[in-house]
Amino acid sequence: MKRLTLPLSGPDARSLRAGDAVLLTGTIYTARDCAHKRIFALLDEGKDLPFPLKGSVIYYAGPCPAPEGKACGSCGPTTSARMNVFAPRLLDLGLGGMIGKGEMSGDVTAALVRNGAVYFAAIGGAGALYADCIRKSECVAFPDLLSEAVYRMEVADFPAVVAADCCGNSIYR
Repeated sequence: MKRLTLPLSGPDARSLRAGDAVLLTGTIYTARDCAHKRIFALLDEGKDLPFPLKGSVIYYAGPCPAPEGKACGSCGPTTSARMNVFAPRLLDLGLGGMIGKGEMSGDVTAALVRNGAVYFAAIGGAGALYADCIRKSECVAFPDLLSEAVYRMEVADFPAVVAADCCGNSIYR
């Protein structure tokens, strides 16, 4: 099991191989389809993004409201393939990686290789487990999207598996 501190450094990302089990600690950002569309609109308009891209990790998830005493409700991964059209551009702009479930496209794999980035797989159906790893959660953009807004989350020992690495390897092949 490898322990990584986020944001993800280039050397850390390049040291990972498909199949490696990791525990992530640091800052992640949630974003699903609707948030990605708005992020792209900001990019197209030349406006600042609501979070830094360099080395950041986007978790493809929509957190449930927090119950009393918790930073976040259930927060499991969504299907990553829905972000295939968005991921390459964000990776080319410095995104360090993504967390989701399921295989992503060849274009995403090529962008991971080109940029020395990584795609992590999280376990579908384990949203309550992931919520226990979230220490702090704050909406940083698009609050009208509710659970699909962009949240900045501080996580500790968030378990994942390297699904696709910067060498073009994938657990799905």
